[in-house]
Amino acid sequence: MWSTTILDAFRGNDVRLVAYVPDKVLIPLIDGAHADVFFTAFSATREEEAVGIVAGAALGGKRGAVLMQSSGFGNAINALASLAVPYQVPLLLIISERGVLGEFNAVQVPIARTVRPVLDALAIPHVTLSREDELAFTVERTIAQVYRTQTPVALILSPLLTGGKNDL
Repeated sequence: MWSTTILDAFRGNDVRLVAYVPDKVLIPLIDGAHADVFFTAFSATREEEAVGIVAGAALGGKRGAVLMQSSGFGNAINALASLAVPYQVPLLLIISERGVLGEFNAVQVPIARTVRPVLDALAIPHVTLSREDELAFTVERTIAQVYRTQTPVALILSPLLTGGKNDL
């Protein structure tokens, strides 16, 4: 399963801290992190709080990831633009993608159109994960990039990979 592959990559790269804002699509990652004593996983109240927590941990030498939904990405832009990017804080963003591929909730669509352009404007490299057969390689290499370049990097979880969220 896609979440197991990602958690294995976290483990293999000593990414121990998982801060998240709850999201149905991210449940397999969140539950997997909580179930494994290797990880310290907890819910933040807002996405920018999660960015701040993981950034602070990075400054203390601990590796972490921020999990959020694409609609919540809008809440994290200032923390990324004023903290993570200018101070070259290595943090991994995992963003579940909403607003695409037959999205049932119309309010999710506008932010989906802006995630990649905003990441580009902030010069945050990003990769969209949509295929299980490429997942391990891509996640491993992306995590390595975060720590080699000391920059935030985003992994966007496509509904093609996760199954997305539906209204059923």
